[in-house]
Amino acid sequence: MQHRGTQIIDTERLLLRPFVVEDAEASYRNWTRDERVCKYLTWPPHKDVEVTRLVLSEWEASYSDPSFYQWAIVLKGLGEPIGSISVVRLIDKIKAAHIGYCIGYDWWHQGIMTEAFQGVIDFLFGKVGFNRIETQHDTNNPRSGSVMKACGLSFEGTHRQADWNNMGIVDTSIYAILREDWLRAKEDGR
Repeated sequence: MQHRGTQIIDTERLLLRPFVVEDAEASYRNWTRDERVCKYLTWPPHKDVEVTRLVLSEWEASYSDPSFYQWAIVLKGLGEPIGSISVVRLIDKIKAAHIGYCIGYDWWHQGIMTEAFQGVIDFLFGKVGFNRIETQHDTNNPRSGSVMKACGLSFEGTHRQADWNNMGIVDTSIYAILREDWLRAKEDGR
């Protein structure tokens, strides 16, 4: 595996790129303050733009680490971040990445997160050399599971009362894709 850090990923409608502190206003306006977006996340809605600015400044400082992967999801037609996607946990020994993502409410149900996640999957398998990409969702948030399925991840099971988010202690559904599955799908033209 060759860590490359948060590189720019260009998809049909999106530009996935590193955050900069100047993204704070748009990030706060588009999702970090929204209770609907944060409902199933592990961090609360930001109380003000300064909280967002602080988080982005910490991320910006982390981009020098080649094993740090945190992308702003920028809709090309809008030109500003509407969400984020990242490797929230990395297990080098088994070449595994656990992905987390969120997107502003105004962009739900448009296939945008699926497009962003697919871009990240292609980058992590194709450029970095990961062997496993996994993620999970609160069982009360099945639409997140739809994104996972659309990106070719397979359901691996439900862990009962195995996580915590803004709703409390929750059951989580686990999904994953292996590099061999990704390669087979590429060969089949999917």
